Amino acid sequence: MAVPKKKTSKSRRNMRRAHHALPPSSYVECSNCGEMKRPHHVCGACGHYDGREVTATATETA
Repeated sequence: MAVPKKKTSKSRRNMRRAHHALPPSSYVECSNCGEMKRPHHVCGACGHYDGREVTATATETA
């Protein structure tokens, strides 16, 4: 059975994990209201997606 001969140092262990970070989230401007939203997601501010209203927001129902 393979057993390491020496303890892996914290520096070497952390250098190996240098590429494990998550990439930053991308955002685009909503074409309807101008708020920032995730691409290919419904806008949380106005409820529009792909140029049409998909969900009614709380401000419209009140």
